[in-house]
Amino acid sequence: MNYQGEGWDACREAGRGALKRVLEEHMERATKHYLREIAARGGVDRRNGHYRRHLLTSLGDIELSVPRTRTFSAARALRAYARREDCVDRMILACFVFGLSTRKVGQALLPILGERVSPSTVSQVAKTLDAAVAAFHRRALEDKYKVLILDGVVLARRTGAGAVRRPVLVAMGITPDGRKEILDFRLARSESERQWESFLTDLYNRGLDGKTLELIVTDGGKGLTNALATVFAGVAVQRCWAHKSRNILDKIRKADREKAKRDIRRIYEAQTLRQARGAARRFADRWQGRYPAAVSCLREDLDELLSFFRLGDPRWYKVARTTNAIERRFREVRRRTRPMGVFSDRTSVERILYAVFTHLNLEEKTATPFPLTQNN
Repeated sequence: MNYQGEGWDACREAGRGALKRVLEEHMERATKHYLREIAARGGVDRRNGHYRRHLLTSLGDIELSVPRTRTFSAARALRAYARREDCVDRMILACFVFGLSTRKVGQALLPILGERVSPSTVSQVAKTLDAAVAAFHRRALEDKYKVLILDGVVLARRTGAGAVRRPVLVAMGITPDGRKEILDFRLARSESERQWESFLTDLYNRGLDGKTLELIVTDGGKGLTNALATVFAGVAVQRCWAHKSRNILDKIRKADREKAKRDIRRIYEAQTLRQARGAARRFADRWQGRYPAAVSCLREDLDELLSFFRLGDPRWYKVARTTNAIERRFREVRRRTRPMGVFSDRTSVERILYAVFTHLNLEEKTATPFPLTQNN
């Protein structure tokens, strides 16, 4: 016989009973206080019985008797009609954010709560993120960033015509003290100039006017490059060395790629602009005869590939010469979303991206915690 299990069940039941009494007494005091205040102001109100409301807690479900008057419900004492404890909502959302399906969340929390959380309940809790997502997209931005990194990640979602793959445009700012923050993201139809310009204009109108920006790092996409010339025309652009290196090496036979890769590395790892240009000339001299297309690929963007030297501080060169910082965030998005497969709709994409990005911002201490309760 499992005495430990029976003992725990008894403790859980006793805990539920004690919590029920505490909450009902709290609501009763709140009702009496309200009626006294009304009477002191010369108002008129009276009790209007009780009604039943369930509260899902870490000890399991509790059915509460909620007192009310003709104009007041003591359920306000339970934080604006919350049907679950904050910690339960947090556990549900944590499971959701870490990639569990709505059905698997109930299974995961069963040993903790002592009862299964239904998929519909998980979906309802997930909807509490929607107001926070909207506020995130509308919030004012501070013009305090030294470097801005722009890139896109492609995710799949269902539509009436089947699953489609759509890009998510993402902006990351790096503060003068080196902290990284995802500023915003936008689901787009493509990475066209029009889509990027709309996204960047929104950032600009919310406060990111670029006065403190010293560099904008991109993957070199034509649509984004053209949009930057419109919205942030006065800011230097840095082409990503990781993307450019792949483009150059694609034009070189596999047998020669390791040698060519070392020569490319000597360019972007140089300590000064003069040394970098010297390394670029040596690359061209060595490979022009065999791979003119590779040399041309380097030469046509060399100025923007070396923009990171404008920062004048070798400590910034590594982070500012590629989009790797934002790519690492994308890897985390893919890791979290892989168990979900194809997203059911646009809203589900927004929720998971918001949750993952704001969690990463918290780790960098560049944002306040995202809300995980119904009250928010």
